Amino acid sequence: MKFLIHESWKPYLKKEFSEPYFKCLINFLALEYKNHTCFPPKDQIFNAFNHCLFDDLKVVILGQDPYHDYGQANGLCFSVNDGVKYPPSLVNIFKEIKNDLDISYPVSGNLVRWANQGVLLLNATLTVRAYEAGSHQKKGWEVFSDAVIKTINDNKEDVVFLLWGGYAKKKNKLIDKNKHTVLTSGHPSPLSANRGYWFGNRHFSEVNNRLENCGKSPIKW
Repeated sequence: MKFLIHESWKPYLKKEFSEPYFKCLINFLALEYKNHTCFPPKDQIFNAFNHCLFDDLKVVILGQDPYHDYGQANGLCFSVNDGVKYPPSLVNIFKEIKNDLDISYPVSGNLVRWANQGVLLLNATLTVRAYEAGSHQKKGWEVFSDAVIKTINDNKEDVVFLLWGGYAKKKNKLIDKNKHTVLTSGHPSPLSANRGYWFGNRHFSEVNNRLENCGKSPIKW
């Protein structure tokens, strides 16, 4: 099974691609994509890296699993393809952006526009079997995504990490807070948001404040 990842990432991740766990993961994925419907499409698995180049990276948003319904997952966490109805978590993200920055709801839930500005939209697990949430967990993806976080931590400065929800917050330990900014809150899912753990975090304005303080251009959310 072949995969495409942008050249800018290869010097930093080539060691991972040769590790035994990654070779086992690729073999697993080859069988899964052959025998089952899986998301995202094979050519979109590494979209997070192909739209956010290493040198351009300014912000990391960490998700957990891709969406597992048809037409949704496109390789960017929380993002869906053009024309697809917003999932509940994405609705709450857009609500918080509106409350925080007074920005109207976007026409599309495709967050490639963020990725192209230097936002790495990284899922901890990059693939999933259709209608089976979590089906590709503990197959090696988490080792890879942790390695990505460590790589960013070690080789970049002044990156803003957004860790939403209990799972993402566990990655706090991988990040040097003397070099980077970590913002945490509840998850934007309705269960968390409706309990008061999401709305009002003002992360989107805070990200831009941090970026501008470092001399970087803000994100057009």
